[in-house]
Amino acid sequence: MVLAAEAALLRGHGHEVREFLKDNKEIQNGGRLGLLRDTIWSSRSYAELAALIGSFHPDLVHFHNTLPLVSPAAIHAAKSRGLPTVQTLHNYRLACPNGLMFRSGRVCEDCLGRSVAWPGVLHACYRHSRVASAAVAAMLATHKFMGTWRDKIDMHIALTEFVRGKYVESGIPAERIAVKPNFLADDPGPGNGRGGFALFVGRLTPEKGVETLLAAWPRIPGAVPLKIVGDGPLSGVVADAAGRVPGVSWLGERRHEEVLALMGEATFLLVPSLWYEPFGLTIIEAFARGTPVIGADIGSIGTLIRHGRSGLLHRPADAEDLAEKITWFLSNPDTVAPMRRAARQAFEENYNAPRNYERLMEIYALAIDRNARRG
Repeated sequence: MVLAAEAALLRGHGHEVREFLKDNKEIQNGGRLGLLRDTIWSSRSYAELAALIGSFHPDLVHFHNTLPLVSPAAIHAAKSRGLPTVQTLHNYRLACPNGLMFRSGRVCEDCLGRSVAWPGVLHACYRHSRVASAAVAAMLATHKFMGTWRDKIDMHIALTEFVRGKYVESGIPAERIAVKPNFLADDPGPGNGRGGFALFVGRLTPEKGVETLLAAWPRIPGAVPLKIVGDGPLSGVVADAAGRVPGVSWLGERRHEEVLALMGEATFLLVPSLWYEPFGLTIIEAFARGTPVIGADIGSIGTLIRHGRSGLLHRPADAEDLAEKITWFLSNPDTVAPMRRAARQAFEENYNAPRNYERLMEIYALAIDRNARRG
């Protein structure tokens, strides 16, 4: 979705864009060795991208995700043609086989900075498979040795300063990583915030912190109603809570338009994550609607929410602290209107399409300049 929005953004400003896409459904029954080979270096993707470059003659190539079918071979195909290259770091994949830095219910940095991500193989971090994890670890080790991330990408794009910092720790030069957040292609406009309920939107998985949220709710005196939107492995836990905890209701999956409408009516949005969220699109959607966010002070969340201005931050995995922050918010109604204005201002200044285009062009210029100086 982000890739499509960015391509549309560029086309809307008069740029010609060609997309090179692979679908994992293309994976054939070529055996594990064939998939391992293609994950590390896909000769087919190298040849296909080289042919596309030859017919299109682009000024720059922007990579988003090369795992598993495209493979980093495509980066080498672009650089062998002397083209500037940019790569968006949507997750932590170049430093962690599962891309999440989250394992067994906690943050995990065991592979960060290692030449070989062997802990990720040991714990079967990618798709719960040691074989699949070994394929990803082998790809990462091979391309670290080849200098693919360090030398073949002119500029990396991190979504926040937090993500940038983790990739600097992993070994990518700081001067090669710029920060550009995700954005909303269409501005939904501010809502009224008069619905009188709190809102959670997201996958019902352990790392999203929904269990912390459910543990906090009974601790809030006269708690505001809580609406939970989403589905996932913890749907049974949420359904049970909705049946026994007063004020909690589970709405299941909803269309994006419905979610934006709920965000506009909500008193506040809740993001109680346990992991290093690389960004958190729901936060800027709430900001666009002028809705404050109460989120865990972990990962990028703490860089998106200004505590006391556009929302509040609580200690991650701490139901008592989350309940205290919600209670404070509900007990101080005079802060709501200023927070709503600050949330909307944050969106207007940082997360709309015009500002995102400006920043993208700045990064492209840096990549083109670096490539030219490389000779």
